[in-house]
Amino acid sequence: MARQGKEEGQVLIRTRKQLHEPSLWQVLLHNDDYTTQAFVVWLLKTVFRKPEPEAVAIMLAVHTSGLGVAGVYTRDVAETRAEKARRLAEREGFPLLCTVEEVHA
Repeated sequence: MARQGKEEGQVLIRTRKQLHEPSLWQVLLHNDDYTTQAFVVWLLKTVFRKPEPEAVAIMLAVHTSGLGVAGVYTRDVAETRAEKARRLAEREGFPLLCTVEEVHA
């Protein structure tokens, strides 16, 4: 008994899909005159899971150069963490600007 849809002598060809690494996106924190350094460190520790020394270093980069990288993730994760950071800052009354941009190799 032959299976339906297959004819005798039929050749099946398998095609393989080429997999690519997902692109990476960085979450950037922008300096402002209102968001406290303590809040930025707390945010980096809780939302971006940075250890205290790294969180302090990123906060100082934001403070001195105006911009700091909170983390590098796939696009969905980066956008989710940036949005969470924006909501928490807004809840605390801080105008923290947190953006996401693609990392170019």
